Amino acid sequence: MKKITVSFLLFLGIFSANNAKAQDPQFTQFYANPLYLNPAFAGTARCPRFCMNYRNEWPGLYKTYITTSASYDQHIDAISGGIGLLVMQDRAGNGTLVTTDASLMYSYHLNVTREFSINFGLQGTYHQKTLDWTKLTFGDMIDRRRGFVYNTNENPSNYPNQTVRAADVSAGLLGYSKRYFFGVAVNHLTQPNEAFIPGSSPLPMKITVHAGANIELEKGGETYISPNILYQYQGQFQQLNLGMYFVKKSVVLGLWYRNQDAMIALIGYQTQHFKFGYSYDVTISKLANVSAGSHEISVQFQLAWRPKHRKFRTVSCPSF
Repeated sequence: MKKITVSFLLFLGIFSANNAKAQDPQFTQFYANPLYLNPAFAGTARCPRFCMNYRNEWPGLYKTYITTSASYDQHIDAISGGIGLLVMQDRAGNGTLVTTDASLMYSYHLNVTREFSINFGLQGTYHQKTLDWTKLTFGDMIDRRRGFVYNTNENPSNYPNQTVRAADVSAGLLGYSKRYFFGVAVNHLTQPNEAFIPGSSPLPMKITVHAGANIELEKGGETYISPNILYQYQGQFQQLNLGMYFVKKSVVLGLWYRNQDAMIALIGYQTQHFKFGYSYDVTISKLANVSAGSHEISVQFQLAWRPKHRKFRTVSCPSF
């Protein structure tokens, strides 16, 4: 029954009316995947930074969504900003529908005052979506007693274009000081066409707004709380996340609420050059009994770097 549900949902999303809208994959640990959140984060750590992320969403529904990403970024004084590289792959329905993005980005860094800085980010993306017809299942293949035993009458030759490719452009802005930070990102400014059949199925723009603050509980900055908010809008989808991080030296704890869909618990460990985080989404919607929640793991490495001057200010946002 799970296979039928997944295939049916994928089929509706792929071959329904031309005005069907897609939605970007999401990560719970937003700041552990900074380039995916906002291209203006490129180079904000100053030193070379590697980030790797893995998300298994709703594993109870037959490997419905598995998303991985890897990124690299660093600041370069000669260009007054940072550069970044991001590769992301989303596998829906056990690989039935695979989305792959490869992005390059540049972020310009500007110190506005002694306390406040702004980054302007621009991102160019190669976008590809592929359909594996052999993994689709349909109702006419089912025998009530023996299960999937028949051949389908659906003909794959009616849908010859099973891979679509397009270029995409995104932009972002990030403002920050030692105590607070905020950002806005607009993805898919070009709205690439994702239609597998003749016609138009543009990927709608995604607007992301995020903000937070750091409130010290002890002098020295090693123990603090960080309230945060994130809002995303894409097509007909809206998402509001409200949460709080608690940081004590190397240990990070987080608790988030996502609009009537999930409660999110996070635990992380961080040093100067290494960060590891694990989060679990507790589904509170009608899918709670079958989805088995969502698991997410993040790993970050930051290389040692000797800056040429001290005018650069790193962003003090959460690590996860």
